[in-house]
Parts: sequence; structure tokens; C-alpha cells
Amino acid sequence: MLNAAAAVAATDATADRRRVERRRRLSQAALAVVNQKVRPAYPAVVIVGAVRLADLLLLTIVGVALYLAYVAPLKGFSWEYIAAIFGISITAVICFQASDIYEVQVFRGQLRQMTRMISAWAFVFLLFIGASFFVKLGGEVSRLWLSAFFFMGLAGLITERLLLRAMVRSWAREGRLDRRTIIVGSDQNGEKLVETLRVQPDSDIDILGVFDDRNDSRAFDTCAGAPKLGKVDDIIEFARRTRVDLVLFALPISAETRILDMLKKLWVLPVDIRLSAHTNKLRFRPRAYSYLGKVPTLDVFEPPITDWDLVMKWLFDHFVGAIVLLLAAPVMALVALAVKLDSPGPVLFRQKRFGFNNERIDVFKFRSLYHDQADPLASRVVTKNDSRVTRVGRFIRKTSLDELPQLLNVVFKSNLSLVGPRPHAVQGKVRTQLFDEAVDGYFARHRVKPGITGWAQINGWRGEIDNEEKIQKRVEFDLYYIENWSVLFDLYILFKTPLALIANNENAY
Repeated sequence: MLNAAAAVAATDATADRRRVERRRRLSQAALAVVNQKVRPAYPAVVIVGAVRLADLLLLTIVGVALYLAYVAPLKGFSWEYIAAIFGISITAVICFQASDIYEVQVFRGQLRQMTRMISAWAFVFLLFIGASFFVKLGGEVSRLWLSAFFFMGLAGLITERLLLRAMVRSWAREGRLDRRTIIVGSDQNGEKLVETLRVQPDSDIDILGVFDDRNDSRAFDTCAGAPKLGKVDDIIEFARRTRVDLVLFALPISAETRILDMLKKLWVLPVDIRLSAHTNKLRFRPRAYSYLGKVPTLDVFEPPITDWDLVMKWLFDHFVGAIVLLLAAPVMALVALAVKLDSPGPVLFRQKRFGFNNERIDVFKFRSLYHDQADPLASRVVTKNDSRVTRVGRFIRKTSLDELPQLLNVVFKSNLSLVGPRPHAVQGKVRTQLFDEAVDGYFARHRVKPGITGWAQINGWRGEIDNEEKIQKRVEFDLYYIENWSVLFDLYILFKTPLALIANNENAY
């Protein structure tokens, strides 16, 4: 009997391990790509925006410094000069934009950006001199200051561009500016697309390989040198093991049924998904397309939070999170003391949960169960009057004080947000089904970083998940949050959270 029980327990443990990982076996070619060291990407939009801001600040500082050093001691302080300096700086940024020098590919070069920048800077000063002449202010403007501003500003811009060029080239060597791309369709269309993308000058597209479900003669083993990495079903696992920025379909738009079937599988990924129109004979208006160099594409899905929104989300999490952590520190100290005095064992408890793009992350909580009955995989749901929960544990779970250590995840580890879909345990189940088996599109809630609180929680969907409706509703509210995210939405959820904890705590135990 004991041997039989041990065998059953071993079988259950093996099944649990399978359920925890649930990872597809990738091909050797795919594993070779996955095992490469890849660094996070720097969004081109953010780099360009930062350079614009740097130009504006540089020119303003140079102009004001020269004014305060030379003009102000002789003629006294005048706000008109400050306004003129700011106007010149803004006009310069606008002219630089019109000259097309605010592009990452231009930053890599030298002659092209320098000649355009010098021409635009000279045009700004000619424009300022002409304007001051017509409004009869030419005699009031210091010629020495104006000349110094032109040459010092130009020297500053040239120095800045040389440093920027060195930085951008370094980032390019590290792969931080590349869009890591996979192609769907390993046939003649795919081969033509790969060739077209690769011959484009200064392209930021890094083609990792191709995926195709077909195993017959229509599917090539390589497309213009790009290896076939697997089937379409393998893309989800591949994109979770390495950075993928773009999924590009090389299939003709006429293959509507095949494309739709594939999109139903891939939409849960936080990546840019497009249909290439390079073989499409029915041309739409140019504005209907987005372009990868000269390749027209139709946008299907894009990551919900990108570029400056991602920066704003990061700043919100770390700035507001640090403030909340400081305010909560006394309460956390008292809770830690209570946990320690109540039962033996560590104060903090770490649990594996799903993070962004299904990454497994360690989430911190105050320990609420007896240490010898801890359940790191959440294989058994905590229920009402659960004997594993300590006396202090019941209180801190009811009030959600056990979640406060997750502020450490937000501020120091950056694998949680203040607001987002709640991170579920990797073995979370409703009855006997894993969450992703119970709800279609469950993993789409992982297209953004999980949060300490969320839209579902303030609408009453928190606590025990003991039926399909509860997990379906959570996913429904999480997807609404993802599609409608904004900083103001995060603030609203954050302010509503304390009220929601008081009003809806009947399912928390």
C-alpha cells in the first residue's frame, strides 16, 4: 500500500512539474537562436525624442549662459532676450526635424547629419536676423552675443552629435537598435521578402528565421539564408525564450483562412504583428500601409504599451512606488514583527508566478501559512477556514497587507508594476483545470507587466477562484485594462484600491 501510494504521489508530482513548465520542445535551430545572449532594445522613438530634448536644452543653456555672462552685466537683465533665446532654440529643433536629421539611421552617419544640421542652424539665424530687421530690433541686439551664440551653439551641437554617433554605433553593435524579426511562410514569398528586407541599406531588421507548418516541398528549409526554426505553434514558446520584436507574415493576403487561424494563436504575444503586402497585386492607398524600408505592410497587432508610454509607465511605477514604499515601511515593519512572533519560519514568502510574456518571476509576500505547509507552486488553493493559514495570516490576507512586500518587486526588481493584471501562480487551477486551459486567450493578459492591484481587483474580482466565471471575469477585466491603459487610468485604479479592499473582502481568506 505504501509503495502504491508513493508511486501515485510520484506520478502526481511528475504531472505537476509538467503543468508548471508546459513548454514546447523547440528545434535545434530555434534553440541556437534562443541561447544567444540578447540585450533589451532601445525604442527609436524614445531615442529621437531624447535627442530633440537634448538639442533644445543645449541651445537654451548656451544662449542664456552667454547672455548672463556678457549682455546682462552691461545692459541689465531683460526677459526679451530669454524669450528670443527660447524661440531660437525651438525654431532650431523644428528646422532640424524638417531637415530629417531626427532619425536613428541618420545618427549613425556623420557627413549627412552634420551638413544638414549646420545648414538648418545657419537658416535659423538668418531667419532671426531678418525678423529683427523688419521689427526694427536690429540695433538693440548685441552682435557679439549673437555671433557667440551661433558659433558656441554650433560647437555644442557638433560635439553632441559626435557623442551621439558613438553611442548609437555602440548600441547597434550590441543589437539594441535591431528589430528582431521572424517570418511566417517558408516558401517563394518568404524568400522574396527576406531578400528584399536584407538588401535595404541601413535596415534595422534582424531576421532570426522563418516558421512554417508545411513539411512538403512547398516549405523551404532556408529562405535566402534564414533557417526554418519550426512550426507556427512553436512561435509562442520561441518568443517567450528570446526577444522577438516583429512577426511578419509572408503569406499572400488571399490566404485569409490560414492567416486567421495563425493570428488566433499569436495575438497573445506582446509583439508587433504585420502582414507583408510585397506580393499583393491589389494596392491600397499608401497611407493604408506602414513601411519596413520600402516593404509595405498591414498592421494587425502591436504591443499595448510601447515607446514613450513604456517610459511613462516605468517612471510612474518607480516614482510613485518608492513613495508608497516609504509610507508603508512602518506598517510593513509591524506586520513583519507580527508574522515572526506568531509562528516559526521566515517573514517573507517567495512564490513563482507568471510575469510579462509568461516569464517566471519570484513574487514577494508576507508569509501567511505555517512554514512547514508552505505551497510555493500554489498547487492547492487557500480556502475559507484553511488550517494552513496562521492567525496573523488570516488578518493580513483579509486586508491584503500580505501583498505589501511586492513593492520591492516594483521598485527594485522591476518585474511588477503598481497597476496591472494580478500575477497568478504558475500552477494556478480552477477545479482541475489550469487557468490557460479554462479560458481562451488567458495568456494575452501577460502582454503587459503584472501589477500589485488592477482593474479586476477594484471591480470585486479578487480572492479565491473556485469556478470558471471568476477566472473568466478576471481575464475580461484585465484585457479591458490592457486595451485602455493610460497613466490617469493607473492613478484612478490606485486611488480606488483601498476603498475596494474594504468593500470587497468577502472572498479573501
